[in-house]
Amino acid sequence: MKRRTLLTATGAILAAGAGWLVLQPGPNGEASNLLAGIANAQDGTGDPDSIPDMVLGAEDAPIEVIEYASYTCPHCASFHSDQFKQLKANYIDTGKVRFIYREVYFDRFGLWASMIARCGGESRFFGITDLIYQKQRDWTASGDPAVIVDELRKIAKTAGLNEAALDACMSDGEMAESLVGWFQTNAERDGITSTPSFLINGEKYSNMAYPDFAAILDEKLAG
Repeated sequence: MKRRTLLTATGAILAAGAGWLVLQPGPNGEASNLLAGIANAQDGTGDPDSIPDMVLGAEDAPIEVIEYASYTCPHCASFHSDQFKQLKANYIDTGKVRFIYREVYFDRFGLWASMIARCGGESRFFGITDLIYQKQRDWTASGDPAVIVDELRKIAKTAGLNEAALDACMSDGEMAESLVGWFQTNAERDGITSTPSFLINGEKYSNMAYPDFAAILDEKLAG
């Protein structure tokens, strides 16, 4: 199963202009609709090259797996609750796979979730990502932007982030713009059209069951 294609999503990003918005904190700390507009990534102040990859596993692992995923994609949430846990235990933690996670943005809610996850730095990124996916149905349910960002902030607080850090992260329009440009560059270069998608030692694969994933990894390890 595939979520809507990145071709459609990228068109929406470019057409949205000021519609790609970052929620700023209100006077009492809660999210408000005082939004900082973000122009599309090609004509703003963002720097896509400043965005680091988030990585798990040994630097010298024989296999590199890159996952492209969206925090608002149900199939990505399913992958992280199932296949990813087995992949981590059997291949990443054992030094066989270096795993890189790259975000995809179908909508501004996915962008906000990405900013929340990255707010904790590399040390907290994957823990926050796990929480975001676990609670995906809860924080996306309302469809209301202010409610969604408040729910995302609650998740971040559970991971130990404070109000000041969250306020700074969620009002950083330049970071948001850089992330959008980074996503577009990655997706175009690697031919990503749906999520989750994977590059395994540079070869592209779509979503699959864990036994199929393991069989591909074992074949590459044996070769």
